[in-house]
Amino acid sequence: MSGGTRLENANPLIFQRSGERLFTATDEDEDVADPIDDREIFDLIRSINDPEHPLSLEELNVVEQMRVNVSLICEHLSIYLKFFSIVLSLYRVFLPEQVNDEDSTVSVEFTPTIPHCSMATLIGLSIKVKLLRSLPDRFKIDVHITPGTHASEDAVNKQLADKERVAAALENSQLLEVVNQCLSTRTM
Repeated sequence: MSGGTRLENANPLIFQRSGERLFTATDEDEDVADPIDDREIFDLIRSINDPEHPLSLEELNVVEQMRVNVSLICEHLSIYLKFFSIVLSLYRVFLPEQVNDEDSTVSVEFTPTIPHCSMATLIGLSIKVKLLRSLPDRFKIDVHITPGTHASEDAVNKQLADKERVAAALENSQLLEVVNQCLSTRTM
């Protein structure tokens, strides 16, 4: 997708997409508390286009559901910890009613296809922008490189964690155009 003629990873491994999420009647019932979960976040980011190849991040195994984590803060967390061994099974039954997603965090680890990928920051920014546009403002969003998979992971993670750098990047119209291309629906 980039304008350059030389690809950093000319022959990436291509992985099969996971199946679509099956929805139940409870998922579609507006009267049932349905906290955002890992799979829902994965479904939001799996189809983001790679900036270098005409493939999705899922097809390149850059994002995986197992590397997505939604941490919901529970109102009665202290009680939960005190009586963990006794109340665990009962607490799980009532968890959806006691979820307080006001202080919830969405954490996504992504794995560049090669250790020196120059597109890592752009990929991370695309993931972060997709989540910022899709989730309510109350969610804290943490996007970072899977530890040990990129030569400059500390520098990239620092950029992605800095709200001012992210905001400045999104004020750059050319960069924003590239991010929007990554987020656009790809025609098959």
